Amino acid sequence: MALSTADSSTPGEQIPVRVFGGPTALFEYGGLRFLTDPTFDAPGEYRVPARPILAKTAPPSGSPADLGRVDAVLLSHDEHPDNLDRSGRALLADVPLTLTTPTGAQRLGGGARGLADWEAIKLDRPGGGTVTVTGVPALHGPGAREAVEPLTGQVVGFVLTGDGLPTVYVSGDNASLDLVRQIAERFGPVDTALLFAGAPRFPILFDGALIVLDSTQAAEAAAILGARRVVPVHYDSWAHFTEGRDELVAAFTAAGLADRLDFGDQG
Repeated sequence: MALSTADSSTPGEQIPVRVFGGPTALFEYGGLRFLTDPTFDAPGEYRVPARPILAKTAPPSGSPADLGRVDAVLLSHDEHPDNLDRSGRALLADVPLTLTTPTGAQRLGGGARGLADWEAIKLDRPGGGTVTVTGVPALHGPGAREAVEPLTGQVVGFVLTGDGLPTVYVSGDNASLDLVRQIAERFGPVDTALLFAGAPRFPILFDGALIVLDSTQAAEAAAILGARRVVPVHYDSWAHFTEGRDELVAAFTAAGLADRLDFGDQG
């Protein structure tokens, strides 16, 4: 399914989403084209100082050349290569706006802008009107923010809204259902939720506890949000993801939410 440039994202209609693998997805909303956490490198190992070695195990289903126009990148955080790899960093130079964490925007410079929790920015739509992108809280591990962020860094999620448009939630690398409840209280019900899942964990971090939602938690998040559709990302292509598509299907089926699960266009 090719993403068209026509604005079809009206209430009751599904916005088109193309999933490239890992956390990377391209979707159209209000006539604008958004890309999440760009990772387009080939399989291989990433060695980052003072971090666990990360191994990419599968190539993306497309390349930056397949994207067409990208109006904004929604980058949950810039510090981990499974969310922003070498090809992804190079791509940012060709995108007019990258929305990310406040500290990430300082590191990236250029067209990067940081969004604090609940901070919003309005983007002009091609045919008139605006899309509002609100930065929403995310926590990349278990426990309190002051204990988590020194180890895994600052992370942001996003909610997209607009007059006559459905509500879209992009979770980023979030492990906290309590934060999902806060987001649902402000913005629910959600039409489409791009939920980062995969149950990643490392023995040297938080005693092996989850640092992003597992499949059961993703299903619970869908229920909390009242999400009409869930497009899961961040569950394949990396060795530290401990749950994949089969576990997601099983968890959503057990929760009675299988009809809400949509793996997007994989081509």
